[in-house]
Amino acid sequence: MFYLNVRLTVRNEADVPAVKAALERMVPMVRQEPGCKRFEVYHSQDNPTLFFLVEHWETREHWVAHRQLEAIQTIYLPEVLSRADREGHACEVVGGL
Repeated sequence: MFYLNVRLTVRNEADVPAVKAALERMVPMVRQEPGCKRFEVYHSQDNPTLFFLVEHWETREHWVAHRQLEAIQTIYLPEVLSRADREGHACEVVGGL
């Protein structure tokens, strides 16, 4: 299993609604992709410019392939990453699921 946690920081607070809407559109698309076991987006209640993505993939290769698919190419890159800074972390589960 490949686990990834991503922190997105929207650069301009005025862009938060657009980023949130784009991420909402992505969720059902990504969940249908091959190898996706979990894809969740969280919006911080303490800082409106922060979003967190929690991703579980069958393999790292599934995640790599996901980066070439529609949700990333048509929504994430042009509508999210153009407005936010990304900090991704491949992780391991501590203590089991």
